[in-house]
Amino acid sequence: MTTQQLRTPEQCAQEQLDAYNARDIERFASVYADDIQCIDLATGTIFCNGRQSLIDRYGPMFAEHPDLHCRLVSRVVCPPFVYDEEDVTGIRPGSSLHAVATYECKNGLITRAWFVREDAA
Repeated sequence: MTTQQLRTPEQCAQEQLDAYNARDIERFASVYADDIQCIDLATGTIFCNGRQSLIDRYGPMFAEHPDLHCRLVSRVVCPPFVYDEEDVTGIRPGSSLHAVATYECKNGLITRAWFVREDAA
């Protein structure tokens, strides 16, 4: 990938969202850096450490939940960060998950991501 082809932070966030909704684990993982860290903002727990860890976590979820969908509620872009407010459905019947994701993007890839969630009816 050349400098001219690097994704902007907003393009990183949108590409991973589109791949998430398509449940395409290869495309989804390709937007993340090899050394990606996904962090639960409420606890500070790192729940994905590296691209393979991301694939191991999200791959089965994509396969097991054919109705999985993330609706973007709002987005704030302040490079190198993108803040997405999201509603996720399709994990548990009749319920949704309200979440905020913060993506840090460098060199056209997401290098760190923080998530905070709230169950919604």
